[in-house]
Amino acid sequence: MSEEKKEETTATESKQAAAEPAAKKKKWPIVVGVIVAVIVVAGIGFWNWHEQPSFCNAFCHESMDSYVATWDQDANTTGTDKWGNEVSNTNAMLVVAHKQAGVNCLQCHVPTLSQQLSEVSETITGDYYVPLAEVGTEELMVNSGHEEGTGDQFCLKSGCHDMTRADLTQLTSDMPRNPHSWQHGEQECSDCHKSHRASVLICTECHSDAEAELPDGWVDAKTGDQLEKQAMSN
Repeated sequence: MSEEKKEETTATESKQAAAEPAAKKKKWPIVVGVIVAVIVVAGIGFWNWHEQPSFCNAFCHESMDSYVATWDQDANTTGTDKWGNEVSNTNAMLVVAHKQAGVNCLQCHVPTLSQQLSEVSETITGDYYVPLAEVGTEELMVNSGHEEGTGDQFCLKSGCHDMTRADLTQLTSDMPRNPHSWQHGEQECSDCHKSHRASVLICTECHSDAEAELPDGWVDAKTGDQLEKQAMSN
């Protein structure tokens, strides 16, 4: 091979050798970009799942199974409450009615960071009990980041029922016995309206004739108390 050809070959090889590191350097931003995109998409997918009821019992197992089961039931049919008792109409459970309106668990049950960490610890150690204690609207109000406020405000706030207690009282003023009047003092919405079991008409504690006014699927106060005591004793 002539000296001239040798020089040309050497020059070509030198250019190729110099081009390889440059090409590798150009691939790194693409690889990093793909990895970041995958992480972002996975993160979005995980967060969307985090908002769904199935997430609750996927990680918390037995303690949340019965609650998610109430969510999964169809509306306006015979169903089962979180304790396994029959509910003659699933619409009597707020979880079913809220699902029909497009409301998911975390829109009402806003978990604090400390609460989530405690739940993870309890799940790992098995230090929890079933059924879980019921949460009133006043506690839900605090969990959602409001240090002050009543249970009424949690349900009647903007984005939910968006009205005042006076508006609500007026809305049901044509009923034979207005359940939202203040004549017996302040009551929390959750005193009557139950999410994962049949709602309870507490008027029946004193007014026996109020049983005739029971909405479909609801139970009277005595039955509601018996169901709760029975569940707590098991």
